[in-house]
Amino acid sequence: MMEERLAALEAELHEVEARLADPDVFADQGRFRELARRHKDLEAIVSRSTRLRQRAEDAATAREMVAELSGDDRETMRAEVSEADAEVARLTGEIELLLLPKDPNEGRNVIVEIRGAEGGEEANLFARDLFGMYQGFAQRQGWKLEVLNADPSDLGGYNEITFLVAGEGAWTRLKHEGGPHRVQRVPATESQGRIHTSSATVTVLPEAEEVEVAIYPNDLQVDYYRSSGPGGQSVNTTDSAVRLTHKPTGVTVSMQDQKSQLQNKAKAMQVLRSRLLKLEQDRQSSELSEARRDQVGGGGRSEKVRTYNFKENRVSDHRIGLTIYKLDKVLAGDLDEVSDALVHDEQTRRLTEAS
Repeated sequence: MMEERLAALEAELHEVEARLADPDVFADQGRFRELARRHKDLEAIVSRSTRLRQRAEDAATAREMVAELSGDDRETMRAEVSEADAEVARLTGEIELLLLPKDPNEGRNVIVEIRGAEGGEEANLFARDLFGMYQGFAQRQGWKLEVLNADPSDLGGYNEITFLVAGEGAWTRLKHEGGPHRVQRVPATESQGRIHTSSATVTVLPEAEEVEVAIYPNDLQVDYYRSSGPGGQSVNTTDSAVRLTHKPTGVTVSMQDQKSQLQNKAKAMQVLRSRLLKLEQDRQSSELSEARRDQVGGGGRSEKVRTYNFKENRVSDHRIGLTIYKLDKVLAGDLDEVSDALVHDEQTRRLTEAS
């Protein structure tokens, strides 16, 4: 069954290559990009399939030779059999993963929203720490990060910050970050040295293309107001901040970081489209309420996807039972071990469901 499917994909690869060479296709950049993405996916499968056939033949040939040889030559050939079998198993596993249905958001840029939740100003300071963690992680991955909007708090934290992450694998890595994050530490505002528990929520959205989400002018309420800084201080003498309300859904987006109304409105529309896309995707999969609860919950201390304990230098991801003792490195952006484990867990679950 897999062999037939792989043969069909190899034939499709040749067809896509021919179409990419067509000048008419190249002239249609949208179609060209779509075919280029498909070509990349197919090439990843076909190259492994070709290598798999080669190594399976190598293993079969080596087994025949084992029966004919003796002494050191026989042991050398047995080692070749073991090596070829191990590569066959690895390639088979990689191909099975690549043959799974793709996440519809794979390859998209990501919009991340972080909000201080329970814990007052300490929660806002923790939101700042989380933003720094994702900044460092993006840099390590070679992604581009752009702040869309930031609402600073009195002590230098963030009541809320929204940013865009662009780069290969951004959705695959960051989609698991959604949910309530809990911190346990002695706050800067604590004079008695007691450990407090606070939380911040992280929401992860796939960036929507303008053509994917129709937003009609009559469905939109646009409010302009004067942007403000920490403590409500006015930082602008004009009404440049923008608040968009999508009346059919009640989704609201505010932007004040840009210099003009026009820029703020454009950024707000960018985030609004992404929120509406995620809303529709959740609705179509009948998981709207569950997905929203899974990501944001109530932001309470008892709800969490991950805990950051400063005293123990510990990070615990409660969804997969992972605990590591390098909180300082994680907050500096070394999120690879946690991210790898979450991606592996998802792949394992999907393979189990498909079998």
